[in-house]
Amino acid sequence: MQIKDPSTAMPVAPILVMMAAPDSGDRTILGLSLLQRTAMVARRAGYEHVFLLAEQQVAPAGIATVSDWSRLVTALAKFRAAPLVIAPATLLGELNWLEQLAETRVDPSSWAAMPRCFIKIAAGRVPDALATLSEESEVHDLRAVQDQLTRRLGPPEAIPANIAPMIVTTAADVHVAERRLLRSLVKDTDGFMARHVERPISLQIVRRLASTSVTPNQVTLISVAIGLAGAPCFISALWPWQTFGALLFLVHSIVDGCDGELARLRFQESRWGGVLDFWGDNVVHIATFACMAVGWSLSVSATWPLWFGAAAVFGNAGSAALVYWRQMRVKADSGPLFTSVSAESDRRLAWLLDAASRRDFIYLVLLLALFGKSDWFLLLAALGAPVFFFLLVFLAMRERLPDVPSTSGI
Repeated sequence: MQIKDPSTAMPVAPILVMMAAPDSGDRTILGLSLLQRTAMVARRAGYEHVFLLAEQQVAPAGIATVSDWSRLVTALAKFRAAPLVIAPATLLGELNWLEQLAETRVDPSSWAAMPRCFIKIAAGRVPDALATLSEESEVHDLRAVQDQLTRRLGPPEAIPANIAPMIVTTAADVHVAERRLLRSLVKDTDGFMARHVERPISLQIVRRLASTSVTPNQVTLISVAIGLAGAPCFISALWPWQTFGALLFLVHSIVDGCDGELARLRFQESRWGGVLDFWGDNVVHIATFACMAVGWSLSVSATWPLWFGAAAVFGNAGSAALVYWRQMRVKADSGPLFTSVSAESDRRLAWLLDAASRRDFIYLVLLLALFGKSDWFLLLAALGAPVFFFLLVFLAMRERLPDVPSTSGI
């Protein structure tokens, strides 16, 4: 729980102050400077304002700069009383621990500290703390700040051990920080193969794209182009062509993961990007099913395989349209646009449908293509896609009904 201002009885978001030593630089990590990344993550984590305490260093856009503690007192006078978090400018901003720190309760008459990392001061003690620090305006070292506050306010409370930030001071630290940030991009909803095969590859691609001018939407379009280039390969009955198409389908899936990773890493998420990613992915699937149907039809000189293709295509298109209409259309810009096929993803049926919608099936496509049997997969899709659609409809109808109290035991 966040500390509450008694006068308003509303949660008060903390204020973050980052201290930059006179001779410190602002390191760049995966396309963003430390200061810029920390400030953007802090705002996402609910921090109301972000300040840079520095004598000479110029802060990135969106961060207010003050040269000493006295000027910080003046700047904070414009805002309502709030908890204050003080940290070095070399701290790596990460959403998880910043949110945990914002919610960490500190006794209203006290303060808390994690040595070398940060200090959190309860709203009621901020005036005393800043008055103490203003007596020596040259203090830009967290340890010196902690020593001064200890003399004035007494020993600090301990910060919970599950909050584990990182200080970035050396080139070796930069590499460790990059790995931490990249690991945080892995989704809990990833399937087994996506987590262990595709993510390791896509994260290395994103690591190289992070410092370039390539945008997430451009990556999405490249992914769609790769997938569409692979679809016509399934018209052939020859296994080399089908295998080549399946490999392009797999590359499409890998690159398709890069757009969201890059967007989250550089804070470039957008509603348009989410829509483009969702429908681009489904267009590739539909084109692949259609080409499989045409190839099967040509190989047997009959039209009946086209009906299987139609079932797979319309089942896929119907499911995509229903999920978009019910789950994505009404969402705001913040956060990922697609997270589940259902608003109640904890239900067993919703969980099963989410699992079925993951793309581990691509490896089955590749396996069958090695034997020139992609039409077998189309048969599975022709059966599975309509069933998936009707289960979505059933789930949607069930979610519209009011919960009926259990009568067990009566």
